[in-house]
Amino acid sequence: MSERIVNETADVEPLLSTDEVSRVLVIPAGTLANWRSMGTGPRFLRVGRHVRYRRTDVEAWIDAQVHAAAVDRERR
Repeated sequence: MSERIVNETADVEPLLSTDEVSRVLVIPAGTLANWRSMGTGPRFLRVGRHVRYRRTDVEAWIDAQVHAAAVDRERR
């Protein structure tokens, strides 16, 4: 049984904490908390009472911000 759990979790993407994401984005952790309450910012999930982020969700959010900025510049 334990081999099965190890094999299934080997492919699971590690989750990032709020502090880790704040370091990646170079913003205060409180900003991420504000964004969560407003429904903006990177997608997140809760594991019990802990907030976690998938690296792919954070990267997708960053990419969306770059695209939005490029579109804004093109409109000017």
